[in-house]
Amino acid sequence: MRLYLLAILAAAASGIPGLFLRRKGGEVAVGLTGLAAALGLGASLRVLGGGPTAAFSLRTASLGSTGLMVLDPLAALFAIPVLLLAFCGALYGLGYWEGRRGNTRALRLVYGLLVASLALLVTASHALTFLLGWEGMAIAAFLLVMAEDREPETRRAGWIYLASTHTGTLILLGAFALLAGTTGQYGFTALPAGLAGSRTGTALFVLFLLGFGFKAGVLPLHYWLPPAHAAAPSHVSALMSGVLLKMGILGLARFLSWVPDPPLAWGGTLVALGALSGVLGVAFALGQHDLKRLLAYHSIENIGIILLGLGLGTLGKGMGQPVLQTLGYAGALLHVVNHSLFKGLLFLSAGSVLHATGTRSLERLGGLGQRMPWTSGAFLVGAWAICGLPPLNGFVSEWFIYLGAFRGLSLGRQAWPLVILLALALIGALALACFAKAFGAVFLGLPRSAPAAGARESSRTMLIPMAVLAFACAAIGVAPILFAPALDRVTAVLGAPPGAQALSSLTNLGSLSALAFALVLLALLLGWWLRPARQATEPGTWDCGYAAPSARMQYSASSFADGLVRGLRWALWPLVHRPKVAGWFPRAARFESHVPDPVLDRAAAPAFGLAIRAAALFRVLQGGELPVYLLYVLLTLLSLLVWMVP
Repeated sequence: MRLYLLAILAAAASGIPGLFLRRKGGEVAVGLTGLAAALGLGASLRVLGGGPTAAFSLRTASLGSTGLMVLDPLAALFAIPVLLLAFCGALYGLGYWEGRRGNTRALRLVYGLLVASLALLVTASHALTFLLGWEGMAIAAFLLVMAEDREPETRRAGWIYLASTHTGTLILLGAFALLAGTTGQYGFTALPAGLAGSRTGTALFVLFLLGFGFKAGVLPLHYWLPPAHAAAPSHVSALMSGVLLKMGILGLARFLSWVPDPPLAWGGTLVALGALSGVLGVAFALGQHDLKRLLAYHSIENIGIILLGLGLGTLGKGMGQPVLQTLGYAGALLHVVNHSLFKGLLFLSAGSVLHATGTRSLERLGGLGQRMPWTSGAFLVGAWAICGLPPLNGFVSEWFIYLGAFRGLSLGRQAWPLVILLALALIGALALACFAKAFGAVFLGLPRSAPAAGARESSRTMLIPMAVLAFACAAIGVAPILFAPALDRVTAVLGAPPGAQALSSLTNLGSLSALAFALVLLALLLGWWLRPARQATEPGTWDCGYAAPSARMQYSASSFADGLVRGLRWALWPLVHRPKVAGWFPRAARFESHVPDPVLDRAAAPAFGLAIRAAALFRVLQGGELPVYLLYVLLTLLSLLVWMVP
C-alpha cells in the first residue's frame, strides 16, 4: 500500500514544480506522472497477479481502527486505466497544449490533482475517503473542462457539468446516510442477507443507481456528457471518457459486491438501462457532425454495454447461476478496461486532427489519411476495437456477455437474454456504420477545406501515447487468455462462489487467442500482397466522366448517415432544413441537419428558459427604492399578525 500512496502523492505534486520553473515544467510533470504510474501499476499488478490485498487504516481514540483504503483486485483493475491513461495524457499534452495556451501551468496542476483524486477514489473503503476523492474529481474535472473559458460553448458545458455532478453527489450523500443508518457504520461492508428485498434495500439500490448514473452518463442522466467532452482539451477528454465515467461503474460494482442476494428486478433494471443507453447512445452518435461529440455519444453506448454485463452478472447472482455471474461480471469489468483504452486512443486521435486542422467538424475535414498516416492508423485501430470486431480487445469483452446471454436462453422462457442479444447486435451494427462514416469523412476522400488540405502529422510526443494504447488494444485482443486469471480474482470480489469455473474454461480462450493470431497474420499477408506497386508515373483514377472532380462531389458525413438517421427519426427527432430549389437558375441554397440532445436541448434547456422568463415577471417588485422595501416588510409583519391572531 505504501507504493500506491506514494503514487497518489506523486500525481498530486506533478503540477507544482511547473508553477516555479520557467522551462521544463511540462517535462517535470510528465516525469512525476510517469513515476506515479509506475508505482501504482506495480502495486496493482501485484494484487491482480495473486498478491495479498493491501489496506490503509486510521486509528482514533473514539472509533478505534477505521479502514479508509483498500487495494483489492477490483480496485487494482480500475487503477490500471487510471494510471496508464494519466501518463499517456500528460505526455500527449506536451505536444498538444504546451506553449500554445496561457493557462498551461494551471492545467498541469489541476490535471495532477484529478489523477490523484481518481487514484484515491478507486481504493476508497469508507464513505469519507470515497466522497473526498469523488468531490476532488468533480471539481478538478470542472476546472479542466473550463480550460478554454473564453468560449461561450465551453462555459455553458462547464456549468452544466458542475450542476449535474453535484446533483449526483447530493444523492450519494443520502445513499451513504441511509447505508450508515442501516449498518451502523460508514465503512464499506457486506449487507445482511434479506435486506436487498426490503424497502430499505430497494431505496439503497435506487439512490446508488441515480447517484452513480449521473457520473457514468446513463440515459437519461447523460446530458452533461457530450458538451463537456467536446469542450475539454482532447487529452482531458480522453481521461474523462476513459476513466472518469467509469467511477460511476466502480460505485455500482462496489455496491453490488456488498449484496449477497440481489433481487432479479435489480438485474432486469440494469439490463433495461444498458439496452436503452447502448442503442440510443450509438443512434445519437450517428447524427453528429462534431467529431468529439460523436465520440462522446459512443461513451454512452459503451456504458450501456457495461450495464448489460453488470445486469447479466446480477441476474446470475440472484438466480444462483455462477456461470452467468462470472461471464456477466467478467465481460462488464473487462469492457471497463477495454473502453478506457480504445476510447482514450480515439480521443487522442481526434485531438491530433483538431491540432492539425483547427476544426472538429466532419464536414470540413477529409483526405487526412495521406497527410496524417500515423494518426489515421491509430484512429482505425480504435474504431475497429470500439465496433467489437476481432482480433482487438472490444470483441473479447462483448464475447463474454454474448456467451452469458446464450447460456441464459437455456434457463427457460426469459426475456432478458433476448434483450441482451438484440441490444448487442444492434449496437454493433450501428457502431460499425457510425465509424465508417467518421473514418471516411475525416481520413478518406478529398480535403473539404483549406486547413484539412494543409494538415501535417503530429509530433512524436502525441504519437507515442497513441501507439501505447493501440498496442494495449491489440495485446488484450490477441492474447486474452493471459488476463483471465486476473478477471477470475476480480469476479470473486463481486461474489462469485469459490467453486465457480475459471473464465478460461467457460470461454475457451485458447481457441480465441489462436483465431486472433490467425487473423493478425492474415491481415499482414493481405497488406503485403495488396501493397501499392512503385511506378514511375501515377495513373489517373476513373472519374465517371468528370474532368475535374472536387470535394463537393463526394459523400459528406451527413449524406452518408442520412438514411439511418431518417430510419431512426422516431428516436432522434432530427431538425432538417431542406431548401427549396426552383427555376432555371436557382439561387445558392444550403441543406442543414442537426440532431439535438433529447434531454438537454429538448427538455432541460427550454424548461429553464421558461422558468427564467417567468421569474423576470417579478422584477417589477425590485425597484431599488428603500421606502418600497420598507412597505414590503410592513405588509409581511401585518400578514403574520393577522395569521397568528386566533
